Amino acid sequence: MTAATARHARVAATRELLISAAERLFAEHGVVAVSNRQVSEAAGQGNNAAVGYHFGSKADLIRAIVHKHNDRVEQMRAERVEQATGSTDVRDWVACLVDPFVLHVAGLGVPSWFGRFYAQIGTDPVHREIMTDASLHSPALVRAVDGLNSCLPGLPPEVRLERGAMTRHLVVLVVAERERALAEGSPTPRATWEQTAIGLNDAIAGIWLAPVSQ
Repeated sequence: MTAATARHARVAATRELLISAAERLFAEHGVVAVSNRQVSEAAGQGNNAAVGYHFGSKADLIRAIVHKHNDRVEQMRAERVEQATGSTDVRDWVACLVDPFVLHVAGLGVPSWFGRFYAQIGTDPVHREIMTDASLHSPALVRAVDGLNSCLPGLPPEVRLERGAMTRHLVVLVVAERERALAEGSPTPRATWEQTAIGLNDAIAGIWLAPVSQ
């Protein structure tokens, strides 16, 4: 191994330690409450400026966490979209929105922190645009939303936006609560993540198919 290769490996390992520590701390305490110094210390770095050196800013660190997970979620969603292509069943397209995120968190083991981290970012007024930007650059998510919309041609645009927000919040919060319960050893409404995805699909399909009163 050359000196340059060894250095690259050390840098990559340090970045991964910082990402993992930040994800856990942000999930447990919120983004605002955690400093870059605390992340560096939790990652075992003697240099308290490690986050700035490796990422630049807290926003860049958050972006790195999101991208680390979104690559796998995108792959899983693309596979679901291919399976759903041509379907006129709302539930098939809802599953494209729900299942990849739920099953990705399931695959992280116990304890995991990404579900709670995502919930924290989603309610943070400063950093939530990072999550939004990642969604806008997801081809599979765009195709899933297009497929769902094609099943509901008469739904007014403002209702689509409203129910899209409901879908996003419901998925993120249900996943975060289950993740927290598993980490704490508390009871959960469903026995498995797969059953949790089924419950979400049922509820969210009902949201999209609900009548529009006005």
